[in-house]
Amino acid sequence: MNTLKKIAVILTILVTFIAQSQEKSFQVEITGKGNPVLLFPGFSCTGDVWSETVKELSKTHECHVFTFAGFGNVPAIESPWLETIKNDVSTYVTRKKLQKPTIIGHSMGGSLALWLASENPETYKQLIIVDGLASIGALMIPDFSPEKVSYDNPFAKQQLEMDKTAFNKMATQMAAGMTLVKEKQPTIISWMEQADRKTYVYGYIDLMKLDLRESIKSIQIPVTIMAAVSFYPKPQVEELYTKQYQKLANKNILYVENSAHFIMFDQAEWFLKEVKKLIRF
Repeated sequence: MNTLKKIAVILTILVTFIAQSQEKSFQVEITGKGNPVLLFPGFSCTGDVWSETVKELSKTHECHVFTFAGFGNVPAIESPWLETIKNDVSTYVTRKKLQKPTIIGHSMGGSLALWLASENPETYKQLIIVDGLASIGALMIPDFSPEKVSYDNPFAKQQLEMDKTAFNKMATQMAAGMTLVKEKQPTIISWMEQADRKTYVYGYIDLMKLDLRESIKSIQIPVTIMAAVSFYPKPQVEELYTKQYQKLANKNILYVENSAHFIMFDQAEWFLKEVKKLIRF
């Protein structure tokens, strides 16, 4: 190994490490130096979803990249899954003495960011929500209330009992609608297949039951929401996001054309440029 390669390896070890957290509901990879940024992946994804984002942001910021329990190589935890994650992240921020971190959250990660900020409005600097909602349940169930979602339901049982072939077929169909970049679809499928099955089933029910449409009124920090516009007409997407975030005061909703759910994949150049602009300090 030549001298330059040795230096590169040493720098990588110094700059990037896996935090052996006291909290068991996630694993954190920390990269870079500067003001802290917490990056939350979406449901079933690992922190690798942020690889290209972190490559840029870590030049100027300290990036804390999370992978949640039951996903990737992180062991599953007992219920309540999502509430434990929320409480543990709050503990992590306090224990690490992170000063006014920004949160970037995709999908479920965005909902988690809203939950954290609604309970501790002074802790965070700003939120960047990537195609995430205040209530996923309200998107799917008319006149939604958390009580309408049960952990014991036929679809949950069906998913728990799926063999690998059936689950792969379902994951492949879902991934096809999540990103317009076909090369990324196998990665999304592999994340779904790697997930602990009980976490995949019951963790999503946790998320479905979460309704933050009222509690987000306590959030006063800036919140930027990136909404994908691809499969549904823009007016329909605008109506959805307007209703979901009606009680959120300090918000800026950006409608991203020609993008499915994974905006960081489908509009990668625009996404990086926008994020860097938002967290320039």
